[in-house]
Amino acid sequence: MNEPSNTLPIDVLPLFPVLDEKLLALLRSLAPADWQQPTLARLWTVKDVAAHLLDGSLRTLAMLRDGHFAEAPDDPASYEGLLRYLNQLNADWVRAARRLSPAQLIDLLAQAGTEYNAFLATLDPWAPATFAVAWAGEAESPNWFHIARDYTEKWHHQQQIHAAVGGPGLLTPQLFPPFIETLMRGLPHAYRQVAAAPGTVVQVSIAGPIGGCWQLVREDERWRLQVPQGRPAAEVTLGPDTAWRLFTKGLSPEQARPQVQLAGNLRLAEAALRLVAVMA
Repeated sequence: MNEPSNTLPIDVLPLFPVLDEKLLALLRSLAPADWQQPTLARLWTVKDVAAHLLDGSLRTLAMLRDGHFAEAPDDPASYEGLLRYLNQLNADWVRAARRLSPAQLIDLLAQAGTEYNAFLATLDPWAPATFAVAWAGEAESPNWFHIARDYTEKWHHQQQIHAAVGGPGLLTPQLFPPFIETLMRGLPHAYRQVAAAPGTVVQVSIAGPIGGCWQLVREDERWRLQVPQGRPAAEVTLGPDTAWRLFTKGLSPEQARPQVQLAGNLRLAEAALRLVAVMA
């Protein structure tokens, strides 16, 4: 049963080693040609995405564990400025990491993953995170939400590799529910400019045994997640495979639309398709 209150933490710490184990097993199984397969991460190959996953761990350790902040964004108060900064960091790293061999990447991912997971366990889950979860519209986030956001990053980039090479994937009862639960915390922000009468309810459902149901209710000046109750004015239903691709920019709303069921007020329902739970 999903409990969508924004105040309840999502505990993903035990799942990071599981993700690491699955990633390393997949990468070790790849043939040389597999590393150059294109992925949903736009211009990045499988090898590029693996390098980006390594960067995520190393960058966190450098900044948050060791206090080493290198480049700073020109406009840190602006969402667009932060986005440009992150995209440039990502591009610079991936370009340089093309010099590394697949074997080197695997070894570095194994080492960094162990250190990264150990560091996350030292954070006070309720203390303010160094970086807020901007795609959820937050100016300040607790560490548990920052950690959950990092989980979704590692989950969806690894899933991109699985999709590119025909791997078993991460759409499992253990790994998918906390991923989609974290993404759904961004729904109120996705609806921030959608007008509706107070008390209006929108329901988003992920079909199947690993899915769930979330409801947004309109208050006087904002939308808020609530425990599912009552009759929604608009309903959105989509499968797990469509959901992860859509909400991480692997599908555009127009591409996803034939795979999504909408009911009730279509204007309200279609706004859910604009949820983007990644920064880059």
